Amino acid sequence: MTLVALVSILLVLLSFSINTTTHTHAQCHPDQRHALIQLKQGFNTTELNSWNASTNCCIWDGITCDQQTGMVTAVELSNRSLSGEINPALFHLSSLRYLNLAGNHFNNLILPQTGFERLENLTYLDLSNSGFAGQVPISISSPTITNLNLSHNFFTKIEGDAHFISLSRLKVLDIHCNRISGHVPLLPLRLHYVDFSSNNFFLLPAHFVSSSVYLSLSNNSLTGDIPLSICNATLLDIRNVLLPNFSIPSLPQVLDLSYNKLTGTIPPCLLQNAALEVLNLRSNKLSGPLSQNISPACKFRTIDLSGNRINGSLPESLMNCNNLEVLDLRNNQIVDSFPFWLGNLKNMRVLVLRSNKFYGNISSMEVKMKTNESFFPTLKVFDLSSNDFRGIIPNIVFEKMKAMATSDALSPLFHGQYGYEYNYQNSITVVWKGGEMEITNSLSIFNSLDLSQNGFSGEIPEVIGHLKSLDGLNLSHNALTGSIPSEFSKLQQLQSLDLSCNKLSGPIPQELTSLHFLSALNLSYNNLVGKIPQVPQLSTFSNASYLGNPGLCGSPLSMQCATTPSNDGFNKDLLSKSSTDIIGLSISIGLGLGVGFASVIWVLISWENGRAWFNFIVDRFYFRQIPWIVLHLRLAIGRK
Repeated sequence: MTLVALVSILLVLLSFSINTTTHTHAQCHPDQRHALIQLKQGFNTTELNSWNASTNCCIWDGITCDQQTGMVTAVELSNRSLSGEINPALFHLSSLRYLNLAGNHFNNLILPQTGFERLENLTYLDLSNSGFAGQVPISISSPTITNLNLSHNFFTKIEGDAHFISLSRLKVLDIHCNRISGHVPLLPLRLHYVDFSSNNFFLLPAHFVSSSVYLSLSNNSLTGDIPLSICNATLLDIRNVLLPNFSIPSLPQVLDLSYNKLTGTIPPCLLQNAALEVLNLRSNKLSGPLSQNISPACKFRTIDLSGNRINGSLPESLMNCNNLEVLDLRNNQIVDSFPFWLGNLKNMRVLVLRSNKFYGNISSMEVKMKTNESFFPTLKVFDLSSNDFRGIIPNIVFEKMKAMATSDALSPLFHGQYGYEYNYQNSITVVWKGGEMEITNSLSIFNSLDLSQNGFSGEIPEVIGHLKSLDGLNLSHNALTGSIPSEFSKLQQLQSLDLSCNKLSGPIPQELTSLHFLSALNLSYNNLVGKIPQVPQLSTFSNASYLGNPGLCGSPLSMQCATTPSNDGFNKDLLSKSSTDIIGLSISIGLGLGVGFASVIWVLISWENGRAWFNFIVDRFYFRQIPWIVLHLRLAIGRK
């Protein structure tokens, strides 16, 4: 028999085996069918029509059985609009390995406190987003469980550390968005994913240790210092601990303690960590300086320390973080000159230094930047607002920002997947259209430049008009002079423009009327003059957009522009008279002019002294009055 024939026979046999397996169902064990019928009777639902006691339960909707024994191994009832109660008959499904009741409507139902311990083979349990309340049952902590999701419910209590510490096989633990208070429970080692965010935990134990790849305790009420013990595991390269013989590329490690009330200093080990990729400590009460010794093997992609009380200077060792994409330090007390050396980080997307104590003349960077081929080449959000920067803004700062000068979108900011799919969402808060706005989902395509609330002077660099992907531009509250660059007409994606509270002069460029997406404009409190371009794009903004410019006029301002006097009124009066009156008036004027002219001519002919007097008057008018009239005509034309 040839090799080809043998392979063909094997393929036919394999196909027959697959088809047989696909279309052959195990016969449901009678006690399993009875338990499922009882479970259904506890639900208020019209969904489970296939659950009929006279049929094989292994073919019921949402049920999977073991092919050999007919025992139920999986119950998948997510998003079925179930309500009612959980019948204890559920716990008779002793071979159950997978149970998913997520996305239902149990309306503050308290789960049975006992019974789950009888599900000795259970590895996956998802009760998320179903309205369960009360205490998390201690019996839910089966030693075989690997994935436990209780998120988006109304649970209020966990019974101490006993719930999870003994679960040696647990890889995923998600209880975020509940109402659980007390201290954060101790966790077993080798967890991959832990999310305790959006609860009411108030204490992080001093001996808390986690080796999780993803650990989030954000949006709780945690107080006190960050325990040093948290570094005991996070300093390790978790990839090698969990899977020593298996390589996983680009595995993120995330530590998120944002939106709490943590105090004290940031443990140096967190910034010196060579494995951590996301450090989010936003909106706490952390103080003191930052560690200056960031690892040469730094893998950080996001550092968010905004909304704290951090002081001191920025560590120049941040230059080691070649993968850094987001650095958000807003609302702190950092004292430093502009960190021009950050411009060498070629993956930096977001740099926010707003509301600190940065200082100095950034024009001094010009010489240093000329030696670099690029300066923040991928930067999309650049926020230096509310600091003490001064001096002229050099053109070279913007000439090298290539990402802002193109409309091409960069690849999305990273997310990670490991065992349990998760997507870490970077978010920043920007001043947008006069108020603060948090941007998350669209951060990879959002472009903003904010230099407001500083002491910048000189003219606005025209090269800003080449940053054509800008969505928002804020240069307000500086000492900028000169005119508004007409090159701003190239900012075709611009939605928000704020140039208020400067010393700008001249008219509003007509070219701004081409900014069709502009929905927020503030030019108030400058020295702008002339008529506001009367096109829908600019005249639809309110008075507040133009206030404080005494030389501006036209809609929507109440002060209208002066108009050239005309004879319209006189003409209308004439037209309103009858034709007889007009004819009579014309004859009278003609006779008067004729008689007067004839009298003058007779005097000049017959009276020699009168003729001399007339010539003297004409000469004096010509030499004295004509130059005065010509001069004032030229001035009037120049003003136009």
